[in-house]
Amino acid sequence: MEPISRKYRDNILRMMATAQGSHSVVTDRNVHQPGNPDLLPFVDKMVSENLLPGSGINGSEHLGELLAAAQRGEPCLLLLEHYSNFDLPVFHYLLRQASEEGRRFAEALIAVAGIKLNETNPAVLAFSEAFSRLVIYPSRSIEIIKRNYKDPKELVAEMMRSSTVNRAAMRALAELKTSGKIILVFPSGTRFRPWDPTTKHGVREIDSYVKSFSKMCLVAVNGNILRLNPGGSEMQEDLVCQDRVQYTVSPVIDCAEFRARVKHVHHFREDKKQAVVDEIMALLERSHESVEKDRLSPTGA
Repeated sequence: MEPISRKYRDNILRMMATAQGSHSVVTDRNVHQPGNPDLLPFVDKMVSENLLPGSGINGSEHLGELLAAAQRGEPCLLLLEHYSNFDLPVFHYLLRQASEEGRRFAEALIAVAGIKLNETNPAVLAFSEAFSRLVIYPSRSIEIIKRNYKDPKELVAEMMRSSTVNRAAMRALAELKTSGKIILVFPSGTRFRPWDPTTKHGVREIDSYVKSFSKMCLVAVNGNILRLNPGGSEMQEDLVCQDRVQYTVSPVIDCAEFRARVKHVHHFREDKKQAVVDEIMALLERSHESVEKDRLSPTGA
């Protein structure tokens, strides 16, 4: 394995030259950022060269049902496990390779993305720009700025900015979710780090998404072609490797019924919103484990 910035240096430089880079600073006027299809061939090259045979999407028929509901104007949500900065690029690639319906589903996807992906550096922005996004200021990032900003004035200014960005994102979300789009969210809010089990916990805010949507599918992710570098913290330091990557899609779930059932089962819990999120993460984990035990077998079961 080697860092993506080294293995694909020339490809990334060409990608950066093609990118518009017009959203390097996120404001309340540009939180919805449509994808740039001119960048997809660069991302697809990296994905296709590292996916092993047997990679694919299990339960893709459920995505067709979810897309049909979205096209009827129902707010539809897709909740994915999060292991890699390439979880979305690989999923998007496999959808487009699978069928015409898969391509239409990929085009309907809008990923809720943290502001850091836009503002870290031009290379990361170029990757992000390939896909349609709704940019937010994540709760995890807000906690970080509370710890890191020493000047009270700077802290207040950044907190005000986070509120402004998130209010704009929620206004945009209200319009997008009934316009035939599928909203993709990573319920953990961050990539899973094996050395930090808390990164696999679902963030409480996910309950608000489930509450405001009509239908959802859960997607377990097995396999990873862009792995976290324990010695690095930035995407360009992530390690490229070949792997068999499989996505497993749940049947379509009625959001209101799901929340009601979980709250009934966990009526004794004080924080029922977290109980809803915990149930989502438990379902994803069970799906993940059921696939993982056979994923690298010769048949790729």
